[in-house]
Amino acid sequence: MDTNYIKNSYFFQLTILCNRGHQLPFTPQSPILECNETVLECNETVLYLEIEKCGERFKTNMVEVEPENRCNLTHFIGEYHYFSACTENNAEKIGCFWPNPVVEHYIIHIHKQFFSNCTLKPVVYLDPSEDTLAILIFVPVFLTVAMVALVVWCSRRSDILA
Repeated sequence: MDTNYIKNSYFFQLTILCNRGHQLPFTPQSPILECNETVLECNETVLYLEIEKCGERFKTNMVEVEPENRCNLTHFIGEYHYFSACTENNAEKIGCFWPNPVVEHYIIHIHKQFFSNCTLKPVVYLDPSEDTLAILIFVPVFLTVAMVALVVWCSRRSDILA
């Protein structure tokens, strides 16, 4: 049998038993193992330093993207995905939630640096022309009057229609 398969199956069993709180039996491949859950506390200083490493790589990659293409996500989607995955993995490795205020502050800083000119121009809504407005008003009013007249006419002729 493949040794990698044996190791993987043992690791899988170890994970299941640790999650249930059991002490694992002794096997020839390993000593007695106890399941101790370790809770990592979020060290924001270490997190910030790790995120800066992710940000430095992102910044060097973004230098290669021309400024006029920085608003088009297709030109830098790979770099942004790597940056996002890097910050998430480092936060989880250090024991922090993702996103958290430290990561969020850094991501906002990156966005201000590279994407500050990508805001869309505000849409200016114009009033419709008077002809269009008249049609939009008179058509429902005419239909309402026509339906009321039809109901009154049908109710008066109910003896004939029955």
